[in-house]
Amino acid sequence: MNVTAVDQFIPSLAVHDAIGAHTLQLQSLAMEMGFASHLYVQNVAPQLASRARHYTAYRGGRGHVLLYQASIGSPVADFLVGRPEPLLLSYHNITPAHMLEHWEPAVSAELDDARSELARLARRTTHAIADSGFNEAELRGLGYTSTSVSPPMIDPAAISMAPDAATVDWLDHWRRTRGSVLLFVGRIIPNKAQHDLVRAFALYRALYDPGARLCLVGGVSSPRYLAALRAQVQDLGLTDVVDFTGGVSGPELAAYYRGADVFVCLSDHEGFCVPVVEAMHHRLPVVGFDAGAVGETMGGAGLTLRSKSPALVATAVNRVLTDSRLRESLIAAGSRRAMSLSLDAGRSSYRSELEKALSLL
Repeated sequence: MNVTAVDQFIPSLAVHDAIGAHTLQLQSLAMEMGFASHLYVQNVAPQLASRARHYTAYRGGRGHVLLYQASIGSPVADFLVGRPEPLLLSYHNITPAHMLEHWEPAVSAELDDARSELARLARRTTHAIADSGFNEAELRGLGYTSTSVSPPMIDPAAISMAPDAATVDWLDHWRRTRGSVLLFVGRIIPNKAQHDLVRAFALYRALYDPGARLCLVGGVSSPRYLAALRAQVQDLGLTDVVDFTGGVSGPELAAYYRGADVFVCLSDHEGFCVPVVEAMHHRLPVVGFDAGAVGETMGGAGLTLRSKSPALVATAVNRVLTDSRLRESLIAAGSRRAMSLSLDAGRSSYRSELEKALSLL
C-alpha cells in the first residue's frame, strides 16, 4: 500500500497529559517521515482546539492509515470499526473495572465498556503498538495477533523548568528542621493505592523518622476515595504531615521532585507510570511495588518490592535514605534509565515500530 497519510484518533486531547503529549509527538514524527497527519478527537482542551478536528468530520480516502490512541471508552472506537481504511492502534492501558467498582460504579461501568470496545477493535486492527510488555500481554489476551512494544514518547526534561521557589523553600526547610519527604505523583484513584502508602508512611514515622512528611501530588479522579483517604489520614493522626496537593503547575511539580528525598509507588495497576521516569530524571531514588508495568518501567534502576506490607515498605524507604552507597547507586541507575527513555530515544523506537507496522499494510 502506498501510504500518504497517518491520521490519529483520540477520545480526548488534553494539556499536561502523557497520552496527549505522545499523540502530538507522533503527529510530528509522522510528518517527519513524509506523511500527512491530522488529529481527530471527541473532546479537546481549548488550548489545543486548533490542533484537532472532531472525529465525525473525517473523510479519509486512498493512501490514508488510521491510528487509534486507546486508553478510555469512546464512540470513536465504533466509528473506526466502520471505516474502510487500514487501522493501527497505540495502547496506553485501561484500568480494570473491578478496581473502581466499589468507589465509582459509573466509572467502573465505563471501563468495562472501554475494554469491550478494545476487544471489538482486535480483528479490525492490522498492528498494535503497546507502551509496555504488560500492555502488550493484555492486547494478546483480547485477541490481537500482531503486536509490538515501544515506550510512550515522553519528555521528562519538559518538567525541568525552574521549580516554584516557594515550594522548594518550604520543602527544604522541612527537610533541614523536621525530617525526610516522601513523594508520590498520580491521580487520587483506588488503583494508585495511596491508602497503602499512607499505612506504610505511618509505620515509617513510628519506626524510623517521626518528622517525616508525605506529599501526594495529583488531581482527584475519585472523590469517594479521596474522602476515605482523608479519614484514614485523620484516624492515623497524620493530618499535619500528609499533603493532598491536587493538580499542580509544571514549576510546582518540578519543585516536588526537586524537594523530596524518595519517590514511593505502591500502585496496584500501571500500564507504564510516567512519574517513575520523571523522578529518575530528577535524580530522585525510586521505591516501587512490582505490579502492572511498574517493575518493567523501573528497569532495575529502583528498589523493587514484591510485597507492599507496611513493614517492608518502611524498611525499604529507610534503607534508601540511610544507606548512602545504595542511594547513590539508585540515583545513578535511575539517571541512566531516564536517559534510555528520553524523548529522542522514544521517537527513534516508535519510528522503527511504526515503519514495521506500515510495512504490513
